[in-house]
Amino acid sequence: MNNSILSQTLFLMKAALTKAATMTMLIVLQPCSSTAKDIVWYDGNAPVAYRICEKPSPVVEIALEMFEDDMAAVTGHKAHARKTAIVEIFQLDRLTNKEMRELDKRKIKYTDIITRKDAFTISTYNGKIVIIGSNGRGTAYGILELSRMAGVSPWTDWGDIIPERKSTLSLPDGFLTRQWPSVEYRGVFINDEDWSSRVWAKNISGKHAKDGEMGPPFYRRLFTLLLRLRANAFWPAMHEGTTAFFKVKGNRELADSCDMVVGTSHCEPMLRNNVGEWDEKKRGAFNFITNRHNVTEYWSERLRETASMDALYTIGMRGIHDGSMQGVKTAEEKLNGLQSVIDEQRKLMHKHLGRKPADIPQVFVPYKEVLEIYENGLRVPDDVTLMWCDDNYGYLTRLSDSLQQKRSGGAGVYYHLSYWGRPHDYLWLTTTQPGLICNEMKTAYDHNARRLWILNVHDPKVAAYGMSLFLDMAWNINCVSPSTVGNHLHAWLAQQFGQAAASKLLPAMKSFYRLCGIRRPEFMGWSQVELDKKKYNRGLSPMSDTEFAADEFGNELERYLNSYEDIKAQVAEAEKLIRPELADAFFAAIKYPVFSAAAMATKTLQAQEARHIGRPDSFNSDEEALDAALRSYNAYQEILSLTEYYNNRMSGGRWRGSMSCAPRKLPVFGEPLFPAPLSEDNKNSHAPAAPIETKLQTDGCIVRNACQWHSASAGAYVVDLLGHSNKAVALPKGESLTYQINTTRTDSCVLRIAAIPTQPNDKGDLRYSVTIDGGAPTTFSLKEKFRSEGWKQNVLRGQAIRTIDTKLNAGPHTITITALDDHIIIDQWMIDYKPERQFYMFPIEMQTGYSAGKQ
Repeated sequence: MNNSILSQTLFLMKAALTKAATMTMLIVLQPCSSTAKDIVWYDGNAPVAYRICEKPSPVVEIALEMFEDDMAAVTGHKAHARKTAIVEIFQLDRLTNKEMRELDKRKIKYTDIITRKDAFTISTYNGKIVIIGSNGRGTAYGILELSRMAGVSPWTDWGDIIPERKSTLSLPDGFLTRQWPSVEYRGVFINDEDWSSRVWAKNISGKHAKDGEMGPPFYRRLFTLLLRLRANAFWPAMHEGTTAFFKVKGNRELADSCDMVVGTSHCEPMLRNNVGEWDEKKRGAFNFITNRHNVTEYWSERLRETASMDALYTIGMRGIHDGSMQGVKTAEEKLNGLQSVIDEQRKLMHKHLGRKPADIPQVFVPYKEVLEIYENGLRVPDDVTLMWCDDNYGYLTRLSDSLQQKRSGGAGVYYHLSYWGRPHDYLWLTTTQPGLICNEMKTAYDHNARRLWILNVHDPKVAAYGMSLFLDMAWNINCVSPSTVGNHLHAWLAQQFGQAAASKLLPAMKSFYRLCGIRRPEFMGWSQVELDKKKYNRGLSPMSDTEFAADEFGNELERYLNSYEDIKAQVAEAEKLIRPELADAFFAAIKYPVFSAAAMATKTLQAQEARHIGRPDSFNSDEEALDAALRSYNAYQEILSLTEYYNNRMSGGRWRGSMSCAPRKLPVFGEPLFPAPLSEDNKNSHAPAAPIETKLQTDGCIVRNACQWHSASAGAYVVDLLGHSNKAVALPKGESLTYQINTTRTDSCVLRIAAIPTQPNDKGDLRYSVTIDGGAPTTFSLKEKFRSEGWKQNVLRGQAIRTIDTKLNAGPHTITITALDDHIIIDQWMIDYKPERQFYMFPIEMQTGYSAGKQ
């Protein structure tokens, strides 16, 4: 830095702060004197004014533009710059000597942020509100934090969350907050964009926009959202049909001005989008073994182009898209081939970027078949970040062991909130349970995955809450715990729709995530993708009957549907509390996903009922079958109607093309299947029956949610909003849960134990034991081979079930479940005296309270 004072301070502080560079600190001080006055920065009359240092970074100027518009929305007047203002803004790495001396005179402590990336403080001093950022991004985050304090949601643009007007804005004298990120690089990967983001990007890019081009109109909206969410990294969209990011004029410059760190996915080394940029006719095969010169020149081109950029370089090699590396077959060839690739890439980076490889941010993603190669002895330099992945369904597959946690490059996580692939896509609604996101990412952080977190989303708008939770944790890992996820959801709902509506919505949204945890809407067809194309058209199995049983436990099929009806009623009540200007924001964030998921369940399950009841020759005159069929058909029409409103009328049509209710036109999204075609007369004139009232019946079963323990060892903890129970219990290795029950009969039975289908993230096993009345333990392993049928069924269900055949005498009994490995999460268990029973849901209601324990 040119500033001598700042350089000297940096030198003195660096050693003391390096170890804690990525920990977040948040301090808020209230005035200690009862006579202290608030600092008013908007008095109801004069527009908000701010003073900015002389030479801020471009990202600060962008944040100030956002802040000006925010203040216009909150106060009715755009904020503006003035030489003297109540709000003063300093960017430490751009201050002149004069500005640094001026800041020092204010005696505001900034030494604890000066060496941290992306840090900021907001404090009050002598009637001023002072924002200090360590760098451009940190300063931008500080400015946008003031917008949050004024009531502006990060989703003001993408969620149409219009802030409430304020007559005054103030901070208490003595206020102080210091913040910095827990994770160094944090952001999103726009992936599987074909039916949502890419369509919308074209629609907002003007009449001359080219098909497949996602340019500055889209990415500016994305980058400003990421700034509001305190993110700093992204992987651009890269599917076939999408123009490569670097090919679109203005994209690179926009990323630079917004201070976004660009990276690329596991199959795009050296910032190259192979699908859109590798021309096989000109360059030959994408084969490092047989076409080394052309492949290395291809990488060199991008390295020369991005030498001045802030970038994360993915190293390694896979196929053109999401396939295996070409030119290698045996395990030895794969290992040697990939090792040669990495060695060559390091040389190329040193040559073209002009820096030592150890000083260049690099990422290695051991995803799919690459993980096996890595475990066979691949040498990945110590300064490279190891980026671990989930199994595409939210369950982490590996994390750094104790030795890997010492790597200077650290570790990261690539995590999915949407996915295209086997056993089934989920590219419509974003319904991953918040407790799963929170628990997996906290586990990753505790294993020192603190360098890079990237979230896979097909559309940020539909993923709003999950994306907020993920990035809030990346910013401040202590902002939520697995046991308090419900509190975070409540706060998010209040941020969007106000406290009154949030309190009404919270029970509904908790139930919504529970029902989607029981079965995602996209999985309701009991069908699969990427199967044998010789057997199935397009490799897609057709829809089939579900496992929901109308003749078990008081008709679990109707109970499931009635639960959705209850949620819809709660949402309708909350809607009455929504400000009129937020009606469409409420529709997009709450009503569309809830009502659409309910309609998908109704469409599928009532069609199943119609098929079971009706016969082809008498279907259109069978009242009972028609009642079910009309409920199904009308639900299908409701999905189409909801989606039409979302795309064409909501918010004046500004989200046109962003929502597809049938991505890839998979069988689950089609019209319901009946014993015979539904006649037009019946479609138009037959009134379908109302939902059937049902009552839970256990049929003699003894059922518990895991959180209903009699005793638990100290390390066990409840994961809120996870599992069919919505309150699954995590058991670290060696920890146990104990249950005490009384049976009234002596008989043979089966004990079924449902666990969350996690993965052994330490290369080991995933075992737990069950003992009954202190007898010999029965040990189970949850470990399933990736993409095996057992694994597929587990991720589709959201549970892994194991059973014990036993015989219990009438009287008291004790059941103990003990984790023999880490990453065990128990959801529910039941004793059933009908071992051959066919059903889907354990017959027990959701735990609604926040406490767990003795029952």
